[in-house]
Amino acid sequence: MTAQQRREQLLSVGKTLFASRGYEAVTVEEIAAAAEVSKPVVYEHFGGKEGLYAVIVDREMQTLVKKITESFTGDNPRLLLEQAGMALFDYIEGESDGFRILVRDSPVPTGSFASLIVEVADHVEHLLAGQFKARGFNAKLAPMYSQMLVGMVALTGQWWLDARKPDKDDVVAHLVNLAYNGLSHLEHRPQLRGPSAG
Repeated sequence: MTAQQRREQLLSVGKTLFASRGYEAVTVEEIAAAAEVSKPVVYEHFGGKEGLYAVIVDREMQTLVKKITESFTGDNPRLLLEQAGMALFDYIEGESDGFRILVRDSPVPTGSFASLIVEVADHVEHLLAGQFKARGFNAKLAPMYSQMLVGMVALTGQWWLDARKPDKDDVVAHLVNLAYNGLSHLEHRPQLRGPSAG
């Protein structure tokens, strides 16, 4: 194998092991054994388990963010929600190991599911701000609403990763139904109405 081929092999082996068992449970010895190399080869390419994990997390985050942001076409808010939802669920279906790694707490400062949500929400925020402004809502609230929407979709994806029922089209349709119909009936000045409301 060339150095690049070996590197890719280690990334593939590491991704499978981390997805199935988690970062803490996997050892450099196991990675080396699964790749049929010696431990020094893993250290040579990545400096150790942490470096290998960091590259995998970074790649997966880039892949998912790219899929979601490239799915946005046009400016119809309902269609944008559908596109983002389908992009996420297509990723979960096609790259389950990658998504499993992303939704676990990351022990290294390369990123985590929370930082992924923030990154995707930043992209959604600009789209929401335009829609808020066009409908007479305070565009300064778009960052908060984008976090809410992306968080709702991402946590549903986390649940569906193992449930796999109903099928992804139905799940996305229900997500869009809740999010879009909720957005389309927003109050301009919402207030709590329960007994604990101040």
